[in-house]
Amino acid sequence: MKLWHCKDARSFRVLWALEELGLPYELVMLPFPPRWAEPAFLELNPLGTIPFFTDGDVRMTESAGICQYLAEKAGALRVLPGDPAYGDYLNFLHQSDATLTFPQTLVLRYSVLEKPENRLPKVASDYKRWFLARTMWVEHALGDGRPWLCGDDFTVADIAVAYAFLLAGTLGHLDEVGPNARAFWERASGRDGFKRAKAAQRG
Repeated sequence: MKLWHCKDARSFRVLWALEELGLPYELVMLPFPPRWAEPAFLELNPLGTIPFFTDGDVRMTESAGICQYLAEKAGALRVLPGDPAYGDYLNFLHQSDATLTFPQTLVLRYSVLEKPENRLPKVASDYKRWFLARTMWVEHALGDGRPWLCGDDFTVADIAVAYAFLLAGTLGHLDEVGPNARAFWERASGRDGFKRAKAAQRG
């Protein structure tokens, strides 16, 4: 297995999952954003996006989908069909990117990545509020005292959602999410798998 990754980009979900699952992999670090900073990458992934992941003939580009693929491959960190938490598991996996990370990518673009003359503070502020409002699903899910999103067991859904809080910390609004979500992030980022993934991307 091989992962193309930029430091703390959405591909971090995959790197973290690989470390938690103990799967062997090759890591290729790229500058961000690779479609501009590493044009040859477009020959591998025409989208120019991160992550890009291969496993034999398998080619994947969606971070949450790759996490699900790895959990199925390893037979761990997943919830099986028939389990009462299976719906939560799938919902959080998809919510992690479509609902929680998407608005933050616009915050990142319009407050950091664009040239100063092209930045749009109103857009960044609006999408930050969007993100914070959407964290309420996580906040309520953890309100019964459960440690992880699907119950007592840590899954790749926790990895996928926790990444959104890593990004919130990078963008400076992690302290605005609710107490349950912040405590969840502290538990997740305290795991050995998270620490190994952070070390791996440092080289």
